[in-house]
Amino acid sequence: MRFGYTILYVDDTNATADFYAAAFGLGVRMRSEGGEYVEMDTGTTLLGFALRSFAGQHVAAGPANPEGATFELGLVTDDVAAAVDRAVTAGAGIVMEPTEMPWGQTVAYVRDPNEFVITLCSPVDEH
Repeated sequence: MRFGYTILYVDDTNATADFYAAAFGLGVRMRSEGGEYVEMDTGTTLLGFALRSFAGQHVAAGPANPEGATFELGLVTDDVAAAVDRAVTAGAGIVMEPTEMPWGQTVAYVRDPNEFVITLCSPVDEH
């Protein structure tokens, strides 16, 4: 397993990405058409920004407190189901079982004992 990305939930993804580009010289890796999500080019561990409203829509159960949600941790693994099992055994709660996404990635969500949402996902096939 390796640490893949952090998503910060913000009110304005574009303004936040523009700030990070200006303040820290980070390039934009990808930007969704509707502005729900922007991902910065930060090397092997990525930094993303998602709209606060997107948090409750994207994860079926939503974060512990959608209004107060500030981030999500993403861990990348080749075996999402085994990672979920291991997390649950250690005390995590399941938010969403492993699901094959339209873009080919398998994604699951768990909550740690502190109620932080953690994404367990397969690598994204980059073209």
